[in-house]
Amino acid sequence: MSTPTASCPALFIAAPSSGQGKTTFTAALARALRNQGKVVRVFKTGPDYLDPQVLAQAAGQPVDQLDLWMAGDAYCRQRFYEAAQTADMILVEGAMGLFDGEPSSADLAARFGLPMVVVMDVKGMAQTAGALLAGLAGFRDDIRIVGLIANSCGSQRHRELIETTLPQGIPLLAAIARNPELSLPERHLGLVQADEIRDDLEVRFEKGASVIEAENLPQTLLALPPVTFTAPADVVTADLPSLAGCTIGVAKDAAFSFIYQANLDLLEQMGAQLRFFSPLTDSTLPSCDALWLPGGYPEIHAATLAANTAMHAAIRQFFADDKPILAECGGLLYCLETLTDYDDTAHTMLGLLPGHGAMRGRRGCQGMQTAALPEGPVRGHAHHRSMAEGTPEPIAHGERQRHPAPGEAIFRERGLTATYLHLFFANNPAAIALLFSGKASPARQPIDSEDETHAVK
Repeated sequence: MSTPTASCPALFIAAPSSGQGKTTFTAALARALRNQGKVVRVFKTGPDYLDPQVLAQAAGQPVDQLDLWMAGDAYCRQRFYEAAQTADMILVEGAMGLFDGEPSSADLAARFGLPMVVVMDVKGMAQTAGALLAGLAGFRDDIRIVGLIANSCGSQRHRELIETTLPQGIPLLAAIARNPELSLPERHLGLVQADEIRDDLEVRFEKGASVIEAENLPQTLLALPPVTFTAPADVVTADLPSLAGCTIGVAKDAAFSFIYQANLDLLEQMGAQLRFFSPLTDSTLPSCDALWLPGGYPEIHAATLAANTAMHAAIRQFFADDKPILAECGGLLYCLETLTDYDDTAHTMLGLLPGHGAMRGRRGCQGMQTAALPEGPVRGHAHHRSMAEGTPEPIAHGERQRHPAPGEAIFRERGLTATYLHLFFANNPAAIALLFSGKASPARQPIDSEDETHAVK
């Protein structure tokens, strides 16, 4: 029996570094295609929560994060295969610079044969843009760059100077003029959350789409040869562990929004019922068997969180009843005794875990790690600009992807598991099922550092 395949045009949007305009361009292109009645599926490389929110609004379709280390080859292959069955075009936004990280954006593009365009901020350069593009194109022989997007282009003459020095066979697909009205608003950790500025984003998307349509870019890219995606042979959703009969309360509002859609999908595939609630505005918890307090921006809403004492009492009672709680990053800060915001004001939090959280300016921590949970290893990542002090002895630490130093602490108090790590549930569904079902093991199990990912969909 032959392996199922699906094909459609696909494009990987890369850059020589962060801050070149990848997300702005990807969102504008997705909106331009959508305005033409096309179904466009967008993916984001790496463990990013904020860019996918923006891209999902622009495309009108859900956006999944793809990472070969965190999610695994089978997961990425399955997502591409599923998208290609319904999409008129697939867009993948890279992370950081084209070759940064292990695995890098280039690794993902090469693995699936995706043609690439490079978005480059050309402010302050002209012919050098051609040299940089030549270097990127020739650095590896397993990637294919099909064009340049010259961002922040100053004039028609600026465009001509760039265009005449590009490597043979790599055209200038578009020159986007400097325009702050197209740029996406940012804050610490990345872009401002889409739900906070939806109307403003709509204006920016439409302006960006008009620029892209003026360059005839949608038609040019839709004419690219289709990419064929093959279904993975080892994805067997029927073998997922069961969470049937388990209802999970998920904190979701402006303070807690760093949630992989893939994590929600997996919990539902395992049979869990999901009930969302807001620690900012709700006074009671939904009826549930377990809680998930994900990451987000509790530091921005610390005063409101502190004032909602009814929610404090509800979660404290849930904790006292020894029910399972997973708290990640911002959720961890919420579980501490206090959280000190950027104005150096301390706010009372839940107090489920001894310790105090505080913001620390531009300094922070990020990187891929494996959470050494007693239930089993789960891959994920850390990204924060806060610190937790006075906490109890952790039961384990995250294991860094490529460094021997201990990673983020993992705490366990009664049914609470708290850590700065954001977990990618599909990496080890069995461990996640144990965590939320209340069958957590009290003893740490050793991790085989050579073990492959458990990604299934």
